[in-house]
Amino acid sequence: MDKELAGEATASRTGTLTKQIEGAYQRIGVTGAHRQIVFMILLGVFFDALEQNAVGITGPVLRQAWGLGATEIGLLNTMTFTATALGRLATGLIVDKYGRRQMLVINLIIFAGGSLLCAVAPNYPVLAAGRFVVGFGLGGEIAVAVIMMAEFFAAKHRGTAVGLINVTAAGLGNMLAPAFGILVFTLFDGPDKWRWVFGLLFIPAILVMFFRRFVPETPRFLASKGRIDEANLVITRLARGKLSGPITDPEQFITAGPDPVIGQSSGHWKDALRGKLLKRTVLLCIAVCMSYAAQISMLTLMPTILVSRGYTVNTSLWFTLIMQSGSLLGAATAAYLASRLPRKKVLTAAAILGCAAGLSMAFLANDIVLVVIFGALFNFAVIILNTTIWLFAPELYPTRTRGFGTSIILAAGSLSGGLFPLISGAIFDASGLGGMFTTLAVLFGILAITVQFPPETFGKPLEEDADAGDEEAAIYGH
Repeated sequence: MDKELAGEATASRTGTLTKQIEGAYQRIGVTGAHRQIVFMILLGVFFDALEQNAVGITGPVLRQAWGLGATEIGLLNTMTFTATALGRLATGLIVDKYGRRQMLVINLIIFAGGSLLCAVAPNYPVLAAGRFVVGFGLGGEIAVAVIMMAEFFAAKHRGTAVGLINVTAAGLGNMLAPAFGILVFTLFDGPDKWRWVFGLLFIPAILVMFFRRFVPETPRFLASKGRIDEANLVITRLARGKLSGPITDPEQFITAGPDPVIGQSSGHWKDALRGKLLKRTVLLCIAVCMSYAAQISMLTLMPTILVSRGYTVNTSLWFTLIMQSGSLLGAATAAYLASRLPRKKVLTAAAILGCAAGLSMAFLANDIVLVVIFGALFNFAVIILNTTIWLFAPELYPTRTRGFGTSIILAAGSLSGGLFPLISGAIFDASGLGGMFTTLAVLFGILAITVQFPPETFGKPLEEDADAGDEEAAIYGH
């Protein structure tokens, strides 16, 4: 009976905390402080996207300069995305225990250092090592960005806020990456011109680090650790649009606290791997693996495929840029739909569209015009999927395990993005464009089925300290 009473008290406390944070966010709406935080996070995400595209941009030049084959180019991509997965897992564990804010800067430092190592690499092994370092920082950066954007906003604005990450990364970043490559290769010539692609990406990252020191810790994390006064201070800063400077009279938006045992525990990352949360983790991992496999195969291989058809490097990058316009439109569409339609409906519709675009690329793209049109449609669909998965993932977990749960899902996508282009490249060598895009179309079909099973989270507040839904009873003794 004592356990039951304790369980009821904890559930009541948790429900009150959830309602108070959500209520505070709804009352203050979106302020100038929110917009500053969004800008500082998205600025780093944009350069992350350029870095993510660096192998695709430099691949044709590296083949000419160092005599690398398609397998060696693919291995650079694999090194990057394997490290991205590891970076996301490590970051997920750290942010749930120590907080989100510091890792936002640390990961950017790691990624910038890797870029510099790639720029000065004397040989292929050092370049591969540099890509591994880049990937580790890149993975943690995106994971923290997704989590922080989700935790700074009320349910009404959360989807759009998280969606802006992919508008910036998969949209603007992926679309402008080929233009960045064209600009660099126009300004710098010679066999080592690829080094400037990596070297120039080091500089903006340093500037972003300066601005990010003004980003506060998220109130949801602070409240989950029992640091209610600090949480109220941050919410007050958000409400008053004041990220820096003294606040002598913070408002008391939150009065409830988490269960003391829960707030002090450090083992709650395991919750993402048991009970119904494990089912959610597995389902979203399958879905994101399908989506990332399709997206990164397209990003990595398309410039090389076009060069193999006789187009110059710059011409191939221009065609790739046009196709990436679909990414920008897709990310913007996903951000718009995030506050208007349920997650599962958006994912299902985009998966069906992606399957149709893949089959069109496989069987109807007989000339470059159709390749570009269907390629843009393919990118449009896949970025809607990725963006929606990014905002869906953190909504499935309570605050204390949100970092690790979300990071597992994003890490699975990174591993898929790192490994599947090798498979896609082999299929392209054996069966051409038709075989490769038929395979990618099948991935969309699997995704459409998988996303039917997780619970819908549209319009619901984020869970705080209780495990999601029915798991509360199991955890607290019911």
